[in-house]
Amino acid sequence: MASQLYPKGKEHLLGLTTQVDLDTDNIKLLLIDTADETYNAADEFHSNVTGAGIVATSGNLAGKTLTSGTFDANDITITAVSGDTVEAVILYKDTGTSATSPLIAWFDVTTFTPNGSDVNVVFNASGLFAI
Repeated sequence: MASQLYPKGKEHLLGLTTQVDLDTDNIKLLLIDTADETYNAADEFHSNVTGAGIVATSGNLAGKTLTSGTFDANDITITAVSGDTVEAVILYKDTGTSATSPLIAWFDVTTFTPNGSDVNVVFNASGLFAI
């Protein structure tokens, strides 16, 4: 599976009903175990992600920037992560309600098994994605 924007996530970025404002909205990450959750282009909201597939959830991304169509943010640390192997990360807007929190992007990551330590998520120097 290649890293990509969710089709419905693109629509939300472009102004669909539950609009995503990357600069001002609460944007978070889900660490994903692909044995329990796989990419599905039809998925639209956090509620479409199986609970067993979510290993951990980050806090809000900080230092978000939008420059020349590229979205970037500060690297983030997710504390005391334990559980299943992580093979992917989902970027999403947290509205406070799973059924209305749009999924934005799916990223393949180097597989690792958390051991209760902090997980440092380091974003590419060229940003998370560009449109």
